[in-house]
Amino acid sequence: MRKTERFPVEGANSLWHVYKTVPFWKVIKNFIVIQLARYSPSLGFKNWLYRHLLKMKVGEQTSFGLMVMLDIMFPEKISVGRNTVIGYNTTILAHEYLIKEYRLGDVVIGNEVMIGANSTILPGVTIGDGAVVSAGTLVNRDVPPGAFVGGNPMVFIRK
Repeated sequence: MRKTERFPVEGANSLWHVYKTVPFWKVIKNFIVIQLARYSPSLGFKNWLYRHLLKMKVGEQTSFGLMVMLDIMFPEKISVGRNTVIGYNTTILAHEYLIKEYRLGDVVIGNEVMIGANSTILPGVTIGDGAVVSAGTLVNRDVPPGAFVGGNPMVFIRK
C-alpha cells in the first residue's frame, strides 16, 4: 500500500483546486528548473538544480537520465539515495489529483537503485537499497531492498 495523505475536495475535480494547494509561482519556477534539467547533459548541474532550487534530497554520484520528469508541484517530496541511476524519460510523481480528492506522498528511492527507462513511480512509494526496476515499469507499491521488479502493473521478478 502506498503511503499518501488524502485531501477531499468539493465541487469541481481536485485539479481545479490546484492553486489552493500549491502557489502558482512555485509551479512556474519548478517547471523552468525541471525543463532545464531534463535537457542538460551535465549530471552534476542537474543534481545541483534539484538540490538547491527544488529542495530535493539527492545523494552523491546519482544520475538522472535525459528527459526524466520530476513532480512539478511537490519535488521536495522526492528523495534519491547515492549512486542511483534514474533511466531515460522516467516520471516520478509525489501527487495525484483525482475527481473527489487529491493525494500527496513522499517518494523515497534508496542507494544504488537502478530504474529503467520509461518507468513511472507513483506517490507514496519507497524503493529499497539495491533494487532494480526494469524499463517501462509502473511502480505502484513499495519495492523491498535488493528486489527486481518490472511490468505494468509491477510484479516481483526476483526478491
